[in-house]
Amino acid sequence: MELQNTHSDTIPHRAGFVNIIGNPNVGKSTLMNQLVGEKVSIMTSKAQTTRHRIKGIVNGNDYQIVYSDLPGVLDPAYMMQKYMMRFVTDSLQDADIILYLIECGETKYNEELVEKINKMGIPVVFIINKTDKYTEEQVTESKTHWQSILPTADVFAISALKGVNIEAVRDRIIELLPECPPYFPKDALTDRPMRFFVSELIREQILLQYKKEIPYSVEVVVESYKEEPDLIRIAATLYVERSTQKAIIIGSKGSAIKKLGTDARLSIEDFLQKHVFLDLSVKVLKDWRNNELQMKRFGYSLGD
Repeated sequence: MELQNTHSDTIPHRAGFVNIIGNPNVGKSTLMNQLVGEKVSIMTSKAQTTRHRIKGIVNGNDYQIVYSDLPGVLDPAYMMQKYMMRFVTDSLQDADIILYLIECGETKYNEELVEKINKMGIPVVFIINKTDKYTEEQVTESKTHWQSILPTADVFAISALKGVNIEAVRDRIIELLPECPPYFPKDALTDRPMRFFVSELIREQILLQYKKEIPYSVEVVVESYKEEPDLIRIAATLYVERSTQKAIIIGSKGSAIKKLGTDARLSIEDFLQKHVFLDLSVKVLKDWRNNELQMKRFGYSLGD
């Protein structure tokens, strides 16, 4: 990748990759959006909401921070989760700073991953999240526990949802950035195309609307995205693993997919600030989460 030589010769420019890791459902996407100042990651209360590595870019006059929101660390049960975990392990290779996020009171962690981080010698900012739900004593206990596990890390207690102590985390990240020209144009917000965000916004509504295994069995592919003067026309296909899942997505007389289409369209319109026509269809692709060819087709590969 060719670096953008747009920084001043008189003021050292800092830039780096800041990768956010942690267990599922600890608030990584909420923190990412707070740090970036825009919604670049979808957010729900369900675990495994984030499937891909999603970059959000923050630019100042003399710095560029490339944040990465990553899937939660878990023991993979099927091929898609194995690919998700590859995003996490791959992110350690290019990280200039690691943000390790946990929920206050949490003690479970991946020992192999933490051991790797400790051996890498790169800066770690350890973040205890959701402190608004816990007492000061519980927060202190959590700090003491995690400082023994990651002794060289800076430790911050925050509430990503309420925006508490976010500025302190951001200031420390800027201090830790290495001197480097920017990796992306200084007006960039992300390296993802608009189709990706549209598919994620549709998937967010699926996570919110459907229960149990259904949201985890669906992949969204934007088939067409056409901008007109006053309207954006979008066609998307929802791939499921079984015909019974297709029936649940559609609902009685099409009621469920109609609601999904309306809620997703409103969310996309809010994101794009433009009127949207959204056409959704559902197809069965048997056992796609365990099919390596389909995984790659859907973007689950290294370098994503």
